[in-house]
Amino acid sequence: MLFESDAANQTQNDSQHSPIRRSFKGRFSRRSFLNRTTMLTATSVVAGVMGSTFSGWKKEGIAEARDRDRDIVGRFDYERFVNKAYRVRVEAARLERSFPIPPHPTNGDEARYSNKIGSDSRGLPHDQRGEVNLDAYKSLTKALTTQDPNDYEKIILGGTRKLVNPQGPLAISLEGINAAQIGIPAPPALASAARAAEAVELYWQALLRDVPLSKLENNTDNPKVSAAVEDLNKLSAFDGPKVNGLVTPQTLFRGSVNYVDPADRSGKTAKSVTPPGVLDGPYISQFLLRNIPWGTQYILGVIRTALPGNDFLTDFNEWLTVQNGGSSGRAIQYDPKRRYISTVRDLGEFAHIGGALYYGASLLLSAPVSLSDPLINGGIGAPLNPGNPYVNSKTQVGSSATFAVGHLQALLNLGTSRAIRASYWQKYYVHRILRPEAYGGLVYNNLVNKTQYPIHPELFKSKALEQTYSTFGTYLLPQAYPEASPLHSSYSGGAASIAGVSVTLLKAFFDENHIIPNPVIPDPQDPTKLISYNGPALTVGGELNKLATNYAIGRGHGGIHWRTDGAAGLALGEEVAISLLRDERLGYNEAFKGFTFTKFDGTKITV
Repeated sequence: MLFESDAANQTQNDSQHSPIRRSFKGRFSRRSFLNRTTMLTATSVVAGVMGSTFSGWKKEGIAEARDRDRDIVGRFDYERFVNKAYRVRVEAARLERSFPIPPHPTNGDEARYSNKIGSDSRGLPHDQRGEVNLDAYKSLTKALTTQDPNDYEKIILGGTRKLVNPQGPLAISLEGINAAQIGIPAPPALASAARAAEAVELYWQALLRDVPLSKLENNTDNPKVSAAVEDLNKLSAFDGPKVNGLVTPQTLFRGSVNYVDPADRSGKTAKSVTPPGVLDGPYISQFLLRNIPWGTQYILGVIRTALPGNDFLTDFNEWLTVQNGGSSGRAIQYDPKRRYISTVRDLGEFAHIGGALYYGASLLLSAPVSLSDPLINGGIGAPLNPGNPYVNSKTQVGSSATFAVGHLQALLNLGTSRAIRASYWQKYYVHRILRPEAYGGLVYNNLVNKTQYPIHPELFKSKALEQTYSTFGTYLLPQAYPEASPLHSSYSGGAASIAGVSVTLLKAFFDENHIIPNPVIPDPQDPTKLISYNGPALTVGGELNKLATNYAIGRGHGGIHWRTDGAAGLALGEEVAISLLRDERLGYNEAFKGFTFTKFDGTKITV
C-alpha cells in the first residue's frame, strides 16, 4: 500500500530498523541519489554520446531522407514524436518518484534473538541442533549492507546450493514503481499466537495432502477435514477465510490477501481480506482445469502428480542436511498416469513448478467457446474490458502494439520480473523471515531435545501436532518437495507476487464480470476426466482471483510458505501491476479513460 504521509511521519524507532535497512535508505535517499557524481558523470557521457550520434545523423543527410519519407507517410513531425517520447519517459519517472516511501516495519525477530532463530539462514552452515553459524550469517548481512558485488561472493555457504538472486532487487526498473515504495505489513513474530496459528494450518495441510479437494465442502464426510476445521477454530489468532467468524470445510485452505491497514500509519498492522469469488464454487479455479489453446496446439489440463507418501524432511538428519544447503538424496515418485488437480498434494505439486498459468489464462480468455467440445477444448470467449478504446470503435481493432492480447502478454512477462524484484527486496533487505521448515525444527527440538525456543503454547495444544507425530513419527513439518524451500527467505512470497501482478493485469484487460461458460470439475470417481459443474455462476474476475490464491496457498500445501507470505505477496504484486499500467497509459495515443477493474479487496480502481 502507498502512503501519502511525508518523510517525517515515516521515521520509525531505531530498534525496529536493522543496520541493513538504514544503510539501504542512506545509500539510496533521493538527495544522495541526485547528488552522486557517478550518476552525473554517467549522464554527461550519455548526453555526449547522444549528441555526437545526432550530429552524425545530420551529417549523413537524415534531413534529406525525412523529406523523401514525407512523400510516403505524409508530413510526420519526427522531432515532435521523439520529443514526446522523451517527455513521457520523464513524466513516468517523475510520477513514480512522487509517491512517498512508506514505513517498512519488521517483526523485530532479527534483533530480538542473538542466535538468529527467527531469521532465515537456510543454505548457511548450522550446528547439530540447527542454529546458524553466526560468522556465516554476518557474511550474508554484510553483503546485504554494502551491496558490493564482491561481498556477495564471500557469503559463507554450508553446502552446494546457492542463494537465489540476492542482488536482483537492487536492479533499477525503468518502468513501474521502485520496490522501496511499496509497503507490506510486518509478518507475525516467531513467538506470537498468529505464527503458531499459521503453523497449525501448515501441519494440517501436510496431513490432508492426499484428501480430495472435493471433500473441502460443507457437506464433507472426511474426518480429517472436520478435525482440521475444529482445530483451527480453537486458535486465538488464525486469520484465514471464515464465514460468520468461523472456519468451515468450504473455507478451509482457501486464499486471502493482506494489505497494510490504512488505520495504522506505522505500517505494522495487516488488513486481511478474502478476494471476491475465492469462496464461490469449486476449490480449483477454472483456469487450472481447461486445455489451453495455443495456436493449432493445446497445453493439456492434466498434470503430473506425486504419489501418496512423498513427504520429505521428516528425519532430523535429512532436515539438517537441507538446512545446510545440501540435498536430501531422495526424489519424488510420480504417478505414471496424469490427471486433473484433485487433491491437496496435486495443487502443491502444481505450485512446485507451475505451468502456463497466466499466459495460458490470457489464451483461454481470448479463445472462442467451442461448440463441439466445450468441456475439454473450449475457450472462455471473454470480451475485452469495457474501457478498452477499441471495444466501440467502428473502424479499428487493437493489436500487440496496444489494447489486444499480445499487448497484455508482453506486460505479463515484464510484470513477472518486476514483481520478483519487489518481493525479493522485502525478502533480503527488510524481513529475512525463517521458513516454515525451520520453524518445524524449533518445534522438534523443544519436544525432543527439551530446548526452550519461544513457540506459542497454542501450537503444542493443537491436534495437528499430535496427528503429525502419529502419522509421520516426527514433529518436524513434513515437506512435499525433497529440496524443501528455495534459498531465500519466506516473506513476502515471490510466486504469490507473480500471481498478484499477473491476475491484476488480466483483470485490467478483460471483462471481469463475464460469466464462465461450461464450468467444469474433475470427476471425483475418475480425476482423469472432467464433468460439468452445476452451481452458482462463476465469473472471470472471481476465477482469476481464485487462480491467484490457489497458486499462493498451493506453496503452503508444499510446506514452504506461511499463509501471510502469499497474502502479502498478492497485494504487493497488485501494486506492481498498477504502477506498470500507470506508466504504460502515459504513452497511448488512443482516447482512453483508464484501466478499470476490481482489486483483491473488492474496491474498484481506475488507473
